[in-house]
Amino acid sequence: MSKVEDFLTKEEEQAIVEAIRMAEKETSGEIRVHIEKTTSNVPYDRALEVFHQLGMDATELQNGVLIYLAVEDHKFVICGDKGINDVVPEDFWDCTKQAMAAQFRTKNFKQGLIDGITRAGEQLKKYFPYHEGDTNELSNEISKG
Repeated sequence: MSKVEDFLTKEEEQAIVEAIRMAEKETSGEIRVHIEKTTSNVPYDRALEVFHQLGMDATELQNGVLIYLAVEDHKFVICGDKGINDVVPEDFWDCTKQAMAAQFRTKNFKQGLIDGITRAGEQLKKYFPYHEGDTNELSNEISKG
């Protein structure tokens, strides 16, 4: 698989976007998924670049979460903004990555992403519950690079 566009089917993409929408219904937090072919940077550094490019560091409560994948490199990163990182358990992102990696090892990328989105959404809901008037500050669509 060499093309980012072939990584997920349209149906899988829609299921992931729906998982983001459902997770964000319960929280003021924002979740994004970004997929690209490869990166010449350290994956975490590239994820932080994308986080900034997508405007995820501009959310009011600093509660954005990015799931970044470099498909040809077989690398993925979850990064949260300061607001969420300050409150989730220390091992939370590692546990979430392990749950996702278990699905990825069996090539079940859609379910791995949905599992990560769901877990992130549960933490966002716990620490940043939805309040009347909260707006969806960022797109739920999967971005590609």
